[in-house]
Order: sequence, then structure tokens, then C-alpha cells
Amino acid sequence: MSSFLRCCFRRERLSDVVEAVAVKCPDAACCCGCCSAFRPRYKRLVDNIFPAIPEDGLVKPNMDKLMWYAMNSPDKLDRIGDYLAHRLYRDINRRKTGYVIISMDALDQLLVSCHANTLNLFVESFLQMVQKLLESTEPALQLRATQSFEKFANIREDTPSYHRRYDFLVSKFSSMCYSSEDNEVIRKQLRTAGIKGLQGVVRKTDWDNLGENIWLPTHMEKIVPSLLYNMQGNKTYVEGTTQTGDAPDNHQTEGEREPHVLAEMCLRELVSRATYGKIHNVVKPLLIHLDHEGLWVNNSFAVQVFKILMFSIQVQYSITVIELIMSHLNEKSSEPAQIRTGIADVLSKIIPIAAGECIGPSVIEIINSLLEHIRSSVVGGASGKEGSAEKIYQETLIHALGEYANHLPDYQKIDSMVFILNKVPGSDRVDDGGSTRSEAEVKLQHLLLKSLLKVGTKYTTEQYSKTFAQSFLVRLMRLSVSSDAAVRLTVQQILHTLIDRHQNIEKLTKPTLEITRLGLTLGKPVRQDVNFWKKSGNEILLSIQENCEFANNTLANIEALYATLMLLLTEIRCDDVIVDILRVLFHVQGMGQGGAVSAVAAIQLHTLVASVMVVISHLVSTLKDHVSAVIKLRSDKAPHLLPELLSHYDSNLPHSNLPEDLLFDNAKVLDLLAGTNLDEKRLNASVSSIMRRHSTTQHTSSTMDINSISVEVDSACSSPGLPRRSLEEEITFESLKKVLTESPEQKRKADEERRKQITEAFMTESFEALVAKIQAKQPDTLQNKLTEIFNRLPPACPPPQPTTAMSCDTAAGLAASSSNYQLPFPSGLF
Repeated sequence: MSSFLRCCFRRERLSDVVEAVAVKCPDAACCCGCCSAFRPRYKRLVDNIFPAIPEDGLVKPNMDKLMWYAMNSPDKLDRIGDYLAHRLYRDINRRKTGYVIISMDALDQLLVSCHANTLNLFVESFLQMVQKLLESTEPALQLRATQSFEKFANIREDTPSYHRRYDFLVSKFSSMCYSSEDNEVIRKQLRTAGIKGLQGVVRKTDWDNLGENIWLPTHMEKIVPSLLYNMQGNKTYVEGTTQTGDAPDNHQTEGEREPHVLAEMCLRELVSRATYGKIHNVVKPLLIHLDHEGLWVNNSFAVQVFKILMFSIQVQYSITVIELIMSHLNEKSSEPAQIRTGIADVLSKIIPIAAGECIGPSVIEIINSLLEHIRSSVVGGASGKEGSAEKIYQETLIHALGEYANHLPDYQKIDSMVFILNKVPGSDRVDDGGSTRSEAEVKLQHLLLKSLLKVGTKYTTEQYSKTFAQSFLVRLMRLSVSSDAAVRLTVQQILHTLIDRHQNIEKLTKPTLEITRLGLTLGKPVRQDVNFWKKSGNEILLSIQENCEFANNTLANIEALYATLMLLLTEIRCDDVIVDILRVLFHVQGMGQGGAVSAVAAIQLHTLVASVMVVISHLVSTLKDHVSAVIKLRSDKAPHLLPELLSHYDSNLPHSNLPEDLLFDNAKVLDLLAGTNLDEKRLNASVSSIMRRHSTTQHTSSTMDINSISVEVDSACSSPGLPRRSLEEEITFESLKKVLTESPEQKRKADEERRKQITEAFMTESFEALVAKIQAKQPDTLQNKLTEIFNRLPPACPPPQPTTAMSCDTAAGLAASSSNYQLPFPSGLF
């Protein structure tokens, strides 16, 4: 050693001498004053910042010298940090708390003032010192370490350190959040310090692009429950009085904030920094904490926490939270109904927070999951107290489904309604009342229809053709004629929701004669509505007509039918609607008059007819006198046949075989309509005879409106190579005059009547009858047409020559074999 020192002195390497002395005697400043002159400058500068009395605090002039030296010699920062750490360890062991605080103050100032590429080496010493203080049992040192780390977390380093780990800090700060000190002030300070420390860890790692470490499940399982633990003890969250939409008041100082306020701020910041792949790691510990603490039953705290989460998360990731809650609900399928109800309630209350465009593509999956929960609840239903809990759970699921559908775009709402309707038992077949169904199936049918009604209330109808898709309308009409009165009532309510576009349904709850006082809003005539009615109107009216025939109708069923008829009159401004409803009303009146139903049902049906006829008389002025006369006679002789409707009537009251003057006269109404634009001939048609074939055929997936069938009578005119059909009448002066003078309206009616006759003949008559009718009017027409067709075939395969005596099956086969040729419909059929 002596030879080395002499060599160093000879070469004037004083710094090496000082380093050698420091290695041999690290406490040279304390053991011998003469050695201080040989120590490195950075050590002398560090020693000079410590006063003789710790209470005097940091020596400010000497601290400025140390900072100046560190800024001009950044390569010495790591040595300064090591030496400060050495002194801090020594002072902790000697319980010199004052010098420990001074060391941390010096470290804080050096961290803030020195920004260099070598800061990473200095930071390692700093974190070691923080860890040493946190390991101490003295609350004052733990609080001081947290303050230093909080300042360090706000520093953005130039180059991140990928080898730095915060595992210990996460564990220690999380444990401080659960502090159980006897002193309430110290307990509050430690919990506050733990929350700030966790906030600093999250902020530091996220800023320095080192977030992959902090977002690991092992860390989130410590951070998230620590924050929730400090929040759940506050009454504002338990009682649900906190304002979750806004962040806490930032005007308060850090020292004034309560632990639950800081925990909420930290949770908001944590969630706002989470990206798509990290949300699961945040939400999963939250759900587990709520499970362990039993916070689903009285779920005010759970609702508030998830609202905070939804308001803080990036909006495009809102759907992920909903999916995670749905997944958690699936996992809790075997838990008591109270727990599942709490989860479903949370789900229903946070869905409205998510924006409509952020619901995501998995709409059907979530709806299907909710429906499956409803089905499983019904199948495994309990009785008594548990049964009432299951019912609350089912209602909560339906409410959640409605809230979810409310934030879907309209086209997805329609798809959702179709999907739900397809899940309803019995929507794919006609319920004739003969099949026996289990109680669970009946209950499931009611609940799914309620779900459909809930979704329908969130949908705004614009065009009926888009709302009532053919497959949707067919299944809905099948359910509308169910033998269950409750099912029929729910279907009518669904129709009310989807038909009503002007909020008239609230005014149509009860049948009345004072129609002018209702203040109904009438829709404007729209071509799309007219086309919809021509295509599907008879289907709706047939269901209404069959609904009136059920013996188990309640007062609510009759009132619902009244509302449906009124909505059709006010929403679809079409002449055909009025005539078709008149046709149904006369049929219903005939049911009551003929005694086919009970006395109460007959009186209710007569009252229903009277209420709707009053409305029609206001729309068609020519009917007003006749309707008024009947109403006046009823008010004098039979007031029970007028509103208001009652659920029970005296069985001795007249209800069938009533005098003609108390009934609305079909023939008289037909004459009164003759002078209007209405097609009075539609009154003679029978809806049931045309449409009942659908209600008795289970495999039919769509219906056909005969008014929409169009048969091309003159198809031969556009077929190349085929001669045109012969004219029905000779061209004379009278015929030309008729063409010129005949009005377009008369021609249209004549063509429509002829088309109806042709269509009905093809639908009802046999093939033999059609052939006989054609031959009776034009005996050689069929023979000539078939001969022309066969003559056009290639000569390689000559067909057999048909005769007039050929069988019907042979003629049909020949016609089917020549599919490339169009056989014109003979003009002489009618």
C-alpha cells in the first residue's frame, strides 16, 4: 500500500490516492479530520450538505455547490448516489432520522435538477433508498419515502430503463392501503401515501413505455383491490350519492383529500390509461373483489364503481367491459338469484353510458346470452321466496336487454327483434290450443315476448315495410292467435309499439265515443304505407278477426284490439284500410249477433264495433248520419252496447238477435260508400276465406296477399315467334268510342276486377274445370296453342300430337316439358 501511494505521489495522481484511502477507510471524515482533504470532491460536497445538528436541515449553499458539480460532471451522479445511499443506510441503522430526511431531500433536488443520460444509474441508488425507507417500521420514514417517489414519478426520463422493476413498490404501497394503525391520523396518512405511491407507479411505467410490466395480472390483482378497499368504506359510494360522471374536485390540496377521493382519482387514471388488451386485467380483479366482499346483493357500490369505470375508459373500449360483465354473469349461473340480479342490474345501468356506435359487432351474441340466462332461469325456476327472487332476476335481465337495444342503430334493433322472436316457443307453428305445453315453456314464451316488447319500445318506426319484414310479421301473427290470452295481449302491445308513430297509443287505452276530445295526430298518406297494406294488411286484419273469436278474451284483450284498429286508421292513411276494417267490423258484429260467443263477449264486441264505427264516420262523412242514428238508438234502448267497456255484464241483457235498428247495416253502408272514392266492393270479400289457409298450414313461411298478385294476361305479346291473341271483340265505331270516352278510373276498376276473377279461379278451381271453361268459350284454343308449341320443337325429337281428348295429367306434363316457351293465358276465360 505504501509503495502504491509513493508511486501515486511521484506521478501526481492525487485522485487515486484519495480513492485508495476511501477504500481503506470509508468513514475517514469521522475518524480523522486530516483525511478529509484526501477524499474525492463529490464526497466532500455530499458531506458538507449535512449540518452538525439535524434539526437545522439541509445546508442550502453547500447543496447548491453539489448540484452545480453534478450538473457539470454528470458522470459522477452514480457515485454521488452510491455515497448518499451509504450514508442513508448508516443513519437508518443508527436511528438518526434527521439525517435520513436530509439525505432524501438532497436526492429529491438532484433528481429534479439533473437530466442526463446517466440518470438511470443514479435512479437505481434512489430506488434502493426508497425501498430501504419503506422497509422501516416507522410511519414517518414510510411517508417520506412515498413523497420522494411521487416526485420521481413526475419526472420524464430521456431514456427508459428496461431492467428496472417495481414489484416491491407495488406490493408495499398496496399493503399501506390496508393500514390498520390504531392512531386514526397515522392510518389515514399511510393509506393516502399508499394510494399516491400506486398512482406514481402507474404513471411512471406508462410514461416510460414500460407499461407491460405494471399491467400484468399479478400487479393489477394488488392495485385494484387496494383502491376499492379505500373506496368502499365511504358512505357516498354505498348510498350511491357520489357524482360519478365527473372527476373529484381538483381545487383541494393533496393533504386535504380523503383516501376514498384519492383512490377514485387513481382508479380513473388507471382505467383511462388502459388499452384494449389491458382492460381485462383491470376489470377481472374488480369483479373478484366484489365477489369476495359480497357487494353484489346491495349493489350500490358496484354500480358506482362501474359507472366510474365507464366514464373513465376510452370510449371505443366500452363494449369490452360489457362483455366481461356478461362473462362473469355466465360464471355465476349457479349462484343465488340475489347475486345474479345484482350483476344484471349493474349491467343494465352501465349500458346507457356507452355510446351507440361503440356497442360493437357482437350484438347478437350479447342478446343471445341474455336470452339464455332468461331461459335457464325459467327452466331451473324455484318456488316461494326463491321464486320471487328469480322473477326479479328475470325482470332485471329484460330491463338490461331493453337498455342494450336502446343504444343500437335501428337496423340492428330490427335484427334483434327478429332474433328474439325466433327464440319464442310457438312462433314457428300455429297454436290451436290442442297441444299441451309445459309450465316452463309457457313462462318462457311470456318472458321472451316481454323482452321483444321491451326492445320494440326502443325502436322508432319510419316505414312499416322495413319494420314488419315478412318473416317477422308471419311469426308475430302466429303468436297473435295463440290460445293463451296473455300471449295475445302482449302481441297486441308489440303491434301498438311498432305501429304508433305519433304517440297516439296513450290516448287510446279505453274505447270511447268522444273521439274529438282525444286529440289524435293523423299520419300523412305515404305510398310506402299503401303498398305495405296491400301486401300485409289482410294478414293483420285476419289476426284481429280471429282474436275476437276467442272465448277466454279479457277486458284488456278487447281494449288492445280497439287500440290496434284505431292505430291502423290513424297511421295508415289509405282508403283500403277503412274498407277492410269495415269488413272486419261487420264480421265481428255478426259474431255477437249470432250468439257464437258468450253474453259478456258479445256485448264487448258490439261496444268495440260501435267505438270504431264512430271514428270511421269522422273519416267518411257519408256514414256519419247512419252511425249517429244507430248510436242514438243504442243510447236510448241498449246503453250497455256502448262504451265504456266492463269486465262483467248482467247475463239477462240483450246481446244477440238484436233488432236491426240497433245494428250497423252492411247494405246501407255499401250504398253510402258508392258515392265516394272508396272501393265498396271490398266489403263483400271475406278475409278469412282468403287468408285462413295460412293459419292452418304450419310449414308455410310466408303469406300471399291476393291483392298483390298480378297475372300477365297478354304475355304472348312480348313472346317472340308466338302470335298475338285474338281480340275479344270486333273493332267497331262503338268500341273505339268506348275506349275514348271511358274514364281511367272505370277502366282501372274493370281491369282489377277481371284480374281478381282470374286469380281466384286459378287458386280455387281444378285444372279440369279450367280446361272445360276454356273449351266451352273457345273450343279450339287449347288445341291450336299446343300445336303451335310442338311445331316449334327441333325435328330430332318430334313430340306426340296432342288431341282434344288427352287427359289433364298428359297436358300438364307436356306443358311442363316445354319450359322454354311461354303459354299465353287464353283471353276467353271470363
